Amino acid sequence: MKIHNKIIKGVAAIMASATVVVGCTDDIALGNSFIEKAPGGTVTIDTVFNSAEYTRQFLTAIYALQYYGLPYSSNRTPNSQFMYAGKVDALTDCYQIHWNGTDIYNSYYSGTLTANGNPLFTYNKDNVWEAVRQAYILIENIERVPDMDETEKKSLAAQARCLIAARYFDLFVHYGGLPLVEGAFTGQEATIEAPRATFENTVDFMVGLLDQAISDLRWAWDGNTTSTDAYNNTGRWTKAGAMALKAKILLIAASPLYNADKPYYDGTTQAETDKLVWYGNYDAARWQRALNACNEFFAENGESDPTSATLGQNGKFYQLNWPTGNTPEARRQAYRMGYIYEGSKEVIHSTRVATVYGTQASYGWWNWVGIGRNSYNPTEEYVEMFPWSSGEPFDWDKDMKKGNIDGEKGKLFYQYTAIRGGFRKTASRDPRLYENAIVNGQPSTLDWSSGIASGNIYELWVGGADAGYSVMSVDNNGKTSVVEQLTTRYADGYGVIKYYLGEEYHRKFMHWVYLSYDEMMLMWAECLAQTGNLNAALNCVNRVRARVGLGKMETYNSALRTDKDQLIEEILRERACELGMSNNRYYDMCRYKRGDWMTKQLHGLAIYRMQQNAQGQWVRKYGQWIGNDKDSGQREPNRFEYEIFPLQNRERVQWGKDPESTEIKKWFLWPFPIGEINKNYGLVQNPGW
Repeated sequence: MKIHNKIIKGVAAIMASATVVVGCTDDIALGNSFIEKAPGGTVTIDTVFNSAEYTRQFLTAIYALQYYGLPYSSNRTPNSQFMYAGKVDALTDCYQIHWNGTDIYNSYYSGTLTANGNPLFTYNKDNVWEAVRQAYILIENIERVPDMDETEKKSLAAQARCLIAARYFDLFVHYGGLPLVEGAFTGQEATIEAPRATFENTVDFMVGLLDQAISDLRWAWDGNTTSTDAYNNTGRWTKAGAMALKAKILLIAASPLYNADKPYYDGTTQAETDKLVWYGNYDAARWQRALNACNEFFAENGESDPTSATLGQNGKFYQLNWPTGNTPEARRQAYRMGYIYEGSKEVIHSTRVATVYGTQASYGWWNWVGIGRNSYNPTEEYVEMFPWSSGEPFDWDKDMKKGNIDGEKGKLFYQYTAIRGGFRKTASRDPRLYENAIVNGQPSTLDWSSGIASGNIYELWVGGADAGYSVMSVDNNGKTSVVEQLTTRYADGYGVIKYYLGEEYHRKFMHWVYLSYDEMMLMWAECLAQTGNLNAALNCVNRVRARVGLGKMETYNSALRTDKDQLIEEILRERACELGMSNNRYYDMCRYKRGDWMTKQLHGLAIYRMQQNAQGQWVRKYGQWIGNDKDSGQREPNRFEYEIFPLQNRERVQWGKDPESTEIKKWFLWPFPIGEINKNYGLVQNPGW
């Protein structure tokens, strides 16, 4: 779609004016005046809000300050988009970064991050306060616009409130309670008091903004006019987006990190005693409040019954993207187009950047994945979360007989069935696996429109064309040893592929999914389970699984019908499989206080190509197939041996530690910068920092 051209060009046109108008080119200085410069310059507030077109452009400039979840830039502001900082997914058990130039590698894995450092999402270097102030300027001045009708004024103000709430949410998930700003300071105030609010007040502040916005927003951009169609408005906030964000805020707030009978750290810090990082007690009603928000979203979408057999398929605008056939390729394609296609009805809210995907030096996520800098290698632990293609859970010890050549249930990633003249190759695992990880034998080309995979395979075995000897080395005697080479794409036997697209997406503006329908469905499932309706929760999860052809979870574990804790664990695993590279695994790890995820040793997979020798024995063959072997008529390798190995370059300092220790639990929230605390406007440091 061409929506990006329209929105992004608007950003470029107004950004210079906007920064003059609002004076937000300097760092935030909350302690004295929020943003030190008063509005001024050649373009004034009077100019902007005397024109409907200028006002629309002003709002577009605020949209440019949203959070974008893929590091792509070599500029540290915003820090979260800085490639040398890194993405929070690499702090979970799903990915291990193998580039020693990142903050993740140097500050997080080493455990040396301090309040003087730069967290991956910073309190004062991620455009949060700039966006908040500009949004309030619009809200406070929108009534002055002479050539704009009341309906549009209300819509623009509502979008601005969503932008404020979203920017607060982006900080909230990492820091807890925040200073609450309720208007645009002029810059002329003698002093400003902005103490850190309680956790509860911060939650209610965000929800209050969204509640204000909901009634003045369209459910979706589904109209046939310039102001209501998707072509001109994709990426702008909607009623659905506001309701989904409200549900997500309340779900996170109801989670064990915050909703508990005792604080998560040691109970002695000011942040805990002042209830800045938790509610101060456990209350089941908080889960009911989150469930109510989910209920409201789905009712508005025409799906009030979570047990419906058509859930996720016939919603009012938003719905899962269903496959057009019953093949693994069709199911993977449905999953892929659900998150990446800009016209997808799964995408509730998305953000984008003003650089073009795939052009030289303009969009580093794509460029650097290809050269190994963005080496967010999926771990063996993550890959094992994905079930078999039937939906049956994967169990290495039971299914693979500790890595023997064939395995109990078939080949690890692909099943090869002999037919006349060769074999038929079929994906043996959950179709989502191949969209979240590059695995051995995966075809390297995926047709954009059909989803059919073709072309040369990824050779991730030791000595293969792609992995080479970056995972394992082999000496002259055939002895192997772990290499796990840095700055290589397949350092642990797997490669990242989510949001890494081929030629079909080059020279287009790249969106990142901020809120999605499948996430909402899994949130609904979690809230239903937490409030005791396990059967309805199972139905929601199973509808998401059905889209990729997986059987019902309770078929393989009947205890899920009655055991809430087991069901919650399975929902969290499904979230990891469905929502890869969306930050949600990190949020889940922290909000459920999963120190065990932080402290467990993670692993990679060494793969060995097997070939029969003259005596008919299966032996390892090192070297690539593409080239002489393929050219001489040898079939695609389809017999392998596997060896799981512990990741060691670089080991995270948390591995092996007591998951219940304060040394680990302090990482559930990040440190505020010491410079901001020293401004004495009421910012209190988080526990352990």
